[in-house]
Amino acid sequence: MDMKLASRRVLITGASQGIGEGLAKAFAAEGSHLALTARSADKLESLAAGLRAAHDVRVEVLALDMTQPGAIAEVVAFAGDVDVLVNNAGAIPGGTLWDVDEEAWRKGWELKVFGYINLTRAIYTRMKERGGGVILNNIGNGGQNFDFNYIAGSTGNAALMAFTCALGGRSLEDGIRVVGVNPGPVGTERIAKVLRNHASRLLGDEARSAELMAGYPLGRAATVEEVADLFVYLASPRSAYTSGTIVTVDGGITSKRSVA
Repeated sequence: MDMKLASRRVLITGASQGIGEGLAKAFAAEGSHLALTARSADKLESLAAGLRAAHDVRVEVLALDMTQPGAIAEVVAFAGDVDVLVNNAGAIPGGTLWDVDEEAWRKGWELKVFGYINLTRAIYTRMKERGGGVILNNIGNGGQNFDFNYIAGSTGNAALMAFTCALGGRSLEDGIRVVGVNPGPVGTERIAKVLRNHASRLLGDEARSAELMAGYPLGRAATVEEVADLFVYLASPRSAYTSGTIVTVDGGITSKRSVA
């Protein structure tokens, strides 16, 4: 199916690894031109070289820390006129209210929560001036599954869900669609690390992390490709009536909850 994204310009933050890397590959396969940002210059350059070799697309990269003063303006200037923004940078630390102190909580939110909000504010304005665009927020199903042991992340993700729906509920008036995606566990190095930590805490041995994986739907995490393909569809004109909502892709984990 042609997603009609050829020659569209797509800005992806946190693009050097994990889901971000998968997003870059998926959009490049559709013929989209890419503006990629992340902290690691080496990883970005390596990814960009591979994408240029595999696809006839332009790939530009900007290595920076988006939490630094002036970083948002730098990203906006680098990106230029983009058709699609994918907010993906950031990971909020796990732990209870007493494990995550104020400094760690603020640091996690500065990149993922305020980073998403501030970049959206700037890019939305440019999209409105040009007559339209798409903004996709990679959030996470922790915002729907309130977790004592992931309290900073659950709270931050819930805030981003509300932000996405509030903005996306009106954004079509400006020709802009705003949509959130809530992945559950995804097969990246980050989830492997999380499972090792959980296995160490719950089972007394981080090497037993596969036992925790067995409890997931289909006995596995989602693949990066399964998540990235959803973003591509939501960014495409084939999803032109989708805005102000959250799409959850977690194998039914969120819907499996029971009152008994």
